[in-house]
Amino acid sequence: MNYVIHAPAGLKAVIALPASKSISNRTLVLNALSSHPQAIRNLSDCDDTEVMLHALRSETAEVDVGAAGTAMRFLTAYLAGKVGTWTISGTERMKNRPVKILVDALRSLGACITCTEKEGFPPLRVEGRSLPGGEVRLDGSVSSQYISALLMVAPVMTNGLRLHLTGELISKPYLRLTIGLMKQFGVTVEENGRTLTVAPQPYTAVPFTVEADWSAASYWYEMAALAGRAEIRLTGLFRHSLQGDAAIVPLFERLGVETHFLPDGVALKRVASPSFHRLELDLTDMPDMAQTLTATCAGLGLPFRFSGLQSLKIKETDRLAALRTELRKFGCLPAEHGGRILEWNGERCRAQDVPVIHTYEDHRMAMALAPLALVCPQGVRVACPQVVSKSYPHFWDDLQRAGFQVTAEPAETHNG
Repeated sequence: MNYVIHAPAGLKAVIALPASKSISNRTLVLNALSSHPQAIRNLSDCDDTEVMLHALRSETAEVDVGAAGTAMRFLTAYLAGKVGTWTISGTERMKNRPVKILVDALRSLGACITCTEKEGFPPLRVEGRSLPGGEVRLDGSVSSQYISALLMVAPVMTNGLRLHLTGELISKPYLRLTIGLMKQFGVTVEENGRTLTVAPQPYTAVPFTVEADWSAASYWYEMAALAGRAEIRLTGLFRHSLQGDAAIVPLFERLGVETHFLPDGVALKRVASPSFHRLELDLTDMPDMAQTLTATCAGLGLPFRFSGLQSLKIKETDRLAALRTELRKFGCLPAEHGGRILEWNGERCRAQDVPVIHTYEDHRMAMALAPLALVCPQGVRVACPQVVSKSYPHFWDDLQRAGFQVTAEPAETHNG
């Protein structure tokens, strides 16, 4: 099935955003590690969180995380310290997403983990046991989720954890999010330069309400930037958020979108077009915004240079390659440099009349590129639109609430 998307002339809507997947998945682990778990309110209803919930509540030894990379990493660490024998697997793409750095670190801390098909990759056989813990070095340049996975289980290790970070640390706001949530659950992480120390200590669960997802908000910021007129209210967002992607507020102000904080969320208003001729950003701390910002700039005709994108190759798809392929359909020819930079100097090719967006089993490809219907008079087609369920299940419904026309058609009608 494809969706055909046609945009309205202007946007005016109130949107109830989904709960934060990042916060939901972390609090589920912290709550499970507590001696007296408490209620967690407003959990995300996305696929990734459903996977976490099922794995933590089920007694089955077979855990299928599907395409949920966060669940794969967090559950590997969690189950390594839980008595029992588990098998963790996922989609074919998941079987090609590396976990060697995390597995090797856990093994050095006393875990018994076997890669059952290919060393360093899922599926994993985990023989859970009480972990002694200790000292380990970890390359922080690949994924901050490895660090978060280790930190969250560190307090229940017999000797705690002393973690020495090497390399260029990426996605630091996600690490700050993990440490901040651990503190809310009663655990202290000592930071001394690039060394993080967690002493053995109990988690104390607290009743917790998950805030809305700033990553999901980014697609509405993109729509506001691309629309001729836009007044959008997003509920559940707060000025002082632990989520790193809240940094889109000043970024999109540069792109002509004002943010007004309200008691129950934010109001967005498009006030101007960008007054500059090129956007250059280091996205090391917020790589998940690369697709949104790239698509926004392409839609505005604004050349860009985004660096710090080295983690994009091991996401749900190789996002650098996918963006280059899909933006060509909109007449843009971005270039990749060294696996960490995506740049567009304004070079163009002939665009498809009705671009067919392939989504590569990647939710962010669908949600970042669909708003380009705002600059495509004949609309766009989105292949495999159901991928949005990974993080924002009601995305297409929300588009319709905002005035977009979303029509289903058989995929074979336009296979791109």
